[in-house]
Amino acid sequence: MSTGVSAEPRVVRRSRQAGRWLLGLGVLLLSVPVLRGDGVRVPFYGQELHWAPCPAETVTTPGTECANLLVPLDYGDPDGRTLTVAISRAPATDPARRRGILLSNPGGPGASGLDSLGLLGDVLDPQVRAQYDLIGMDPRGVGASDAPPLCGWRVGEAIRSAGRSDAGFEQEAGLAAESAAACLDTDPAKLRFLTTRNTARDMDLIRAVLGEEELSFFGLSYGTYLGAVFTQMFPDRTDRMVLDSAVDPDRYWTGLVQDWGPADETALDDWASWAAARDSTYRLGRTGPEVRGTVEGLYQRVAAAPVVVDGYPVDDRVLPFLLHNLLRSFQVNETLAATVRDIRDAVAGDSTSSPESGLRDVLAELHTGENSALMVIACGDVAAPADPEWYRRRIEETRGAQPVFGALAGNIQPCAFWPRPVEPPTVVRNAVPVLITQAAGDPRTPYSHAVGLHRKLTASRLVTLRDTRIHLTFRPGLSACVGDAINGYFRDGRLPLTDIECRPDRPVQ
Repeated sequence: MSTGVSAEPRVVRRSRQAGRWLLGLGVLLLSVPVLRGDGVRVPFYGQELHWAPCPAETVTTPGTECANLLVPLDYGDPDGRTLTVAISRAPATDPARRRGILLSNPGGPGASGLDSLGLLGDVLDPQVRAQYDLIGMDPRGVGASDAPPLCGWRVGEAIRSAGRSDAGFEQEAGLAAESAAACLDTDPAKLRFLTTRNTARDMDLIRAVLGEEELSFFGLSYGTYLGAVFTQMFPDRTDRMVLDSAVDPDRYWTGLVQDWGPADETALDDWASWAAARDSTYRLGRTGPEVRGTVEGLYQRVAAAPVVVDGYPVDDRVLPFLLHNLLRSFQVNETLAATVRDIRDAVAGDSTSSPESGLRDVLAELHTGENSALMVIACGDVAAPADPEWYRRRIEETRGAQPVFGALAGNIQPCAFWPRPVEPPTVVRNAVPVLITQAAGDPRTPYSHAVGLHRKLTASRLVTLRDTRIHLTFRPGLSACVGDAINGYFRDGRLPLTDIECRPDRPVQ
């Protein structure tokens, strides 16, 4: 591993100096009733925030205060409707050393991000905490940020499998169309502007209202897409950016979902080897292939006759999602094993789940919750193929190589029935310095995505965590090598001279 660092490129420093001069001019104009160069009226940039302790139901970590920011629904129509974006602030621990703000996003799309201390407080070096106010936000349309009413879906999750039959696909196509229509019946004019590009604009407005020339950023999973979009839209306002578990912008959203198929099949084999070594505990098979055979057999069984667990049905359209959700990390191997065991027991007639699996709560959320915020944002960002036959062909083409997950990765979603986005998707190609970290075995954002983003951000460095199946590399006790790279960049502002390869601190068990 190289421990060298590189100074910030001279061309970037010059462009930032120019950006600072222009920003200074913009600050002088705050009291003048004119439009900024981006068409947004000055009052949005001159507003005063009123900070107060965060409500306990939104931020559970002490030491954080919250405020509401007024933003235009459509930045192209600043005199039109407005939204409120909820933000939080955990002040820098050493005001004398404070250098700016560090905004974060935990992923999704559609995840709440107000609790920035909860996301980063246990992994940031004290020297980093001394320098930055940690800024969290619920992206527009999420949580406390003017979230629209729930759509009223019949199911809680749009990421589902089409199952093993063509009849299953037909049912999924109908469900996707129904789910899209239910959302668009609420407030379509608002929903169509709940996009990543507009959230990036909100981030820049947060930066300006807080009086900062630039912002630093930590993005996880979908947050890496948001961060990459920000670098493209606001390159001169980007300070130190870390993108953990990356999305290739060219593959977002439908392409990313497709890429889950082979990644999840590989992850299933990895977990199956782990479970086989513990056959005396779980009784799922003595070898990896035997464990996989158990899983594929259950998939076939629930396709023929769905089972009921804790009062909730589990069929071939639900089971692949349960597996996909838990294959994201070796740290939940036990939970996945208990889940598979519970479903095996349900097939045998025992319909009560075990506490170890937590399956009761997961199934309850799948059947009574609603994750529509994810679809609203993803569908508003990038158009998806509208012809159901496109998805049907994709599923049939992948059944052989992806026997468990092909019908999930290729399945139709509400985006197929969504209006065209109000803006083209962002093409990310720039030389803004960025640190990308990625586990080689991550099935949720596969390694190829980090490589793709690295190539598009030509001044970036890639830190690869080898020998690890996990999503989110910046974790306590996982890899000091990864943690040192991230904390070092936030602390000193210097990227590694070259890409880095890391390994976990302890062998993955």
